[in-house]
Order: sequence, then C-alpha cells, then structure tokens
Amino acid sequence: MKIKEDEIRPKKIFKKFLQTSKKDILIFKNKKNWKAIQCIACNYSSKFVFSKNNFSFRECLKCSSLFVSPRPDKKYFELFYSNSKTSKYLNYFYKATEESRVKKLWKPKIKKILNLTDIKKIKKKYFVDIGGASGLFAREMFKQSKSKTFIIEPSPELFMLAKKRGFEGVNKKLENVKKSDLPNVEKIFTSFELVEHLHDPKVFFNKVYQLMKKGDFFIFTTLSGLGFDILALQENSNSVFPPHHINFFNPYSIKILLKKIGFTKINITTPGVLDIEIVKKNIHLSKNTVLQKIVERSLLDDETMQKKISELNLSSHMMSVCAK
Repeated sequence: MKIKEDEIRPKKIFKKFLQTSKKDILIFKNKKNWKAIQCIACNYSSKFVFSKNNFSFRECLKCSSLFVSPRPDKKYFELFYSNSKTSKYLNYFYKATEESRVKKLWKPKIKKILNLTDIKKIKKKYFVDIGGASGLFAREMFKQSKSKTFIIEPSPELFMLAKKRGFEGVNKKLENVKKSDLPNVEKIFTSFELVEHLHDPKVFFNKVYQLMKKGDFFIFTTLSGLGFDILALQENSNSVFPPHHINFFNPYSIKILLKKIGFTKINITTPGVLDIEIVKKNIHLSKNTVLQKIVERSLLDDETMQKKISELNLSSHMMSVCAK
C-alpha cells in the first residue's frame, strides 16, 4: 500500500506539534544535573555530532548508535510527558489522524507481523502490547486474526479508552508490571515507536526480558540512526527531535544490545516507505552532498529507490523480532 507523509502527519497539525514542543522544552533549561552517558547499545565511547533544541547528540565510535548525552534526570522527562501542553496536543494529534493511521500504518504492520515465519508457527497467538494506548493495535489485530491482546498502558485516560473497547490490561508503568499481572500463556510482546523516547533503553529491554517466558517473542519498532532520511538531514530531520526522540539504534547496534541481554532468534529489518519522500521534500536542508546527488540525479524512480533502501536495511523505520 502506498503512503504519503501527510496522510499520517498532516503538515498543519504536525507543525503545531513541533512548535508546541519547542515551548515546552524550557522545562529542561537547567543543565546543572545533566549526566553524560556511554553508548546506549555497547557502552563504548562516542563523539559529538550536532546539537538540537539545546540537546547534544553523540555517535558511538564502535556501533554508530546516535543518542543524547548528557541527558537530564528521568523525573524531567516524566514531567514533560505527563503535564506539558505537548502531551495534551499529542492526544489531539492521534485522534485527528486515527483513521488514516489505522489504514496506512496499523493494518499493513499487523499483516507483516502475522506473516513473520516464527509468528506463523504459533497456533494460538496472544499479544502483550507495551504502551498499548487506547487499543488501536489490539482492535486491528483482533479484526485480522481474532488474536487477543493484553495492554500495558501507564496513562489512565488512554487505558480507560482501551477498557471501553473491551480489552484486558494493566494501568501501570512497565517497571511496575509483574509476571503475575500477565496471562499465563505463550505470549508475543510488542512495542511500537517507544524505544526512541526512553530515558534508559537498557532498563526497558531487561524488564521485557524478565517478563517473558522461555519461547516468548518480542517484536518492536523504533527509529534507526542509519536510516536514509536521518543520514541525509541529520539535525534538520523532524525525526531527530529531543526531548521526544533521544535514542537512535541501528540494525547493527540493536543486535549487540539484544544479544547482551540474552535474546535469541534476532531478526532486524527496515520496512520503511517514506525515506525518499521526506528527503526529496527537504533536500535543501541536507548538508550531505553525496546523498543530495543520489536523490537528485538517480535514474531510478522513487518507489524503486525506496524499495532498495529498505532491502539494504537503510530505512529509518526499523523492526526487530527476537525471542527468549
């Protein structure tokens, strides 16, 4: 299915979201207690690459992960996500784009998940969606496969919407979830577009691993710092927007971290479809002359170029599948 960026991120609404975020960032203005961190994937040293919104991004010298360092204390992020105008506007943003996001994002994504080789082998599928929000994934998953989904969602408002839609779950932060809270069946854990926001991704992945039973699967999507549009636009990319997005793994680095934690059967793909469109619209902002020439002078049509980028694991939309 073809997709255009404006179908899931209408220009006017998305611009207002970015403007609102910039005002709310003032909560992070005091840098007194910010702490430098090592690489989010392999704990190696890094180099400074650029700044944006008063946050510094560094790139790992070993695995090329891109991440914010130094970073503020976790409590400031929690305050930002719970009380800011941005978080309230996000609710409006998702409601306003819900229909198109279901059609253009969730339906194809769920079809892709159900066609994964390891997932197809599981006869009775039971999903646990981390950050399941109002239950859109759960609703569409049931429509396509009749599979049940258990939702983990910290927001009381979003969790109530999921409950009204008839879904089971817990209204808790992931760190407070216990194994006993979850159904005692073979499970497929999922998480979508969450990892890039986390204050400490290692804590998140370790917690998911602890909640899983032997044989359970974990499927998640996040942004790749080696994605074509992010490489081309760097700090001028709207995907690189702290304090929302502060972690950018890549197909190589995420595998390092997952293996270190103990995950097996790791499979990484980048099934993105928007890189070329985004770069073409913003090519005037790119400082990368090589990528500029590739985009401007390529004899391939956009669809073929995008397909090649995805096949080479060079799209910024990354999907990881792993097991315990």
